Amino acid sequence: MKFIRWSRYTGEPSDAVDLQELVKRLSDFFLQSGFESQFYGISEMDPERSMEKLRQAILRALQEGDLIPDEGMQELLENTDLSKNEQLRELLDQLIERLAQEGYISPQPPQVTPPPEKTPRGQIGGHQDAQAQARFEITDKTLDFLGFKTLKDLLASLGKSSFGRHDTRDLATGVESGGVSRHYQFGDTLNLDISATLFNAVRREGAKVPIELDYPDLMVHQCEYQSSCATVLMLDCSHSMILYGEDRFTPAKKVALALSHLIRTQYPGDSLHLVLFHDSAEEVPLGELARVQVGPYYTNTREGLRLAQRILMRQKKDMRQIVMITDGKPSALTLPDGRIYKNAFGLDPLVVTQTLEEVAKCRKAGILINTFMLASEYSLVHFVQKVAELCRGKAYFTTPYTLGQYLLMDYMQRKTRHIH
Repeated sequence: MKFIRWSRYTGEPSDAVDLQELVKRLSDFFLQSGFESQFYGISEMDPERSMEKLRQAILRALQEGDLIPDEGMQELLENTDLSKNEQLRELLDQLIERLAQEGYISPQPPQVTPPPEKTPRGQIGGHQDAQAQARFEITDKTLDFLGFKTLKDLLASLGKSSFGRHDTRDLATGVESGGVSRHYQFGDTLNLDISATLFNAVRREGAKVPIELDYPDLMVHQCEYQSSCATVLMLDCSHSMILYGEDRFTPAKKVALALSHLIRTQYPGDSLHLVLFHDSAEEVPLGELARVQVGPYYTNTREGLRLAQRILMRQKKDMRQIVMITDGKPSALTLPDGRIYKNAFGLDPLVVTQTLEEVAKCRKAGILINTFMLASEYSLVHFVQKVAELCRGKAYFTTPYTLGQYLLMDYMQRKTRHIH
């Protein structure tokens, strides 16, 4: 007689993995800035992301523990050679599929490069070549999640449980009423006080139907005025940001994502723009931040300040500020004919003089500069203090690990122009 034994379906091992925790642990891989290239042979200027590299990153995350039961991991990790361990490779593929289904990554179709004519046929298998060239891209959902998690962790370390907008002591016509009504003036937000407006019309014309409203009858609510701020985040992507055995660029990118999430969710009236400065300077959309990597560049601080000024002068905000994150001295300069003058040895007088002249122009335009220096050399300290003195800004000397705490605290403590 045949028997059928039934048991509870426990699901696939990959179902037990918390995807959000996995994405958090993969944050350094998703935002990698070229630092690992010194150890893993990845080109610093090559931003491509292959599925095979993603499998290896997930495997390292699993080896850290706590994502799946230990007893299951011990069996799976006996052989980490994915070409021989079919069960482990299947687990990794299931996790990649879940990441794609949840919208954290966007798989790209393989790009098979045809072999050269001189290459003998059959030397490289077509399936293996396709797998090697399969790519993926992280999505806006991943960037938003990483920004949220970084912001949450930073605020927790600051002891802050909540945060709001830049409150001031002034009143204005807005959406949330908080003061007595007043007569409408041209340019006010049309947040009408209906009762007071109708009362004025009745008092002027008497109680009759229809009630005829006139311009002087209009009354608007007043609320606490909350200032708006335009910020340009200047991010140094010169080669020194990953040298000397420390990755300074990836933590800076995480802080930028956290600041973007903070502004979008808590300060909707504020704006944030990202400027990368290296041999030259360029504005980069925040959605492209994860793909940015360092390169063999010098530090053209002056060109970054010039571009940041042009961006801020288009912003009609109460406050305009530049937040500069760097770890080195200015070592490059764009000459009038477009050539790049470079000098990495010491503080070049020509470069420093013209950079400080640009700082003075920022002050004249009412633009504040706050500098977050990730190094502490004596010459750099003197230069950064001079920048802060010229523009009445602040200078912070910090590390990649405390950068976020200083930057977010500084931003949340910003008040209106007349308070500074």
